Amino acid sequence: MDRLREQTACGRPDATRTSGLVAYLGRKPVGWCAVEPRTAYAGMLRNNRVPWEGRAEDKADEGVWAVTCLFARVGFRRRGVSRALARAAVEFARKRGARAIEAYPIVATNVIAEELHVGPPSVFADAGLVEVNRPTLRRVVMRFEF
Repeated sequence: MDRLREQTACGRPDATRTSGLVAYLGRKPVGWCAVEPRTAYAGMLRNNRVPWEGRAEDKADEGVWAVTCLFARVGFRRRGVSRALARAAVEFARKRGARAIEAYPIVATNVIAEELHVGPPSVFADAGLVEVNRPTLRRVVMRFEF
């Protein structure tokens, strides 16, 4: 991977909101990471269990950002794309004023392929996030405080 680019909402370069980062190898997109203020994810805010169970956390805190999707294209996996995106997401959120960033990976056992689009815990640990909660046996809440 040789460069990252912000992906604006709906793919429009003139959009005011950024929905994530795209990783490129040459001119080919090889990965994507959704990273925004946690309040941008209405479904997450409506959820009363994951990632909230066991935490006294203000769901409406706009200073906390979230990585909700992390994806590397087939043929480019196990080549550092996810780790580079996770590190870039941390820096991206920090530069935009976040006071913390969270991710919600799944511990792999017999995981359905679609569930892996949140990334494994090791990718986020390598980016400096630490486990703060485990609301289910497989779901981990990881966080980095700036």
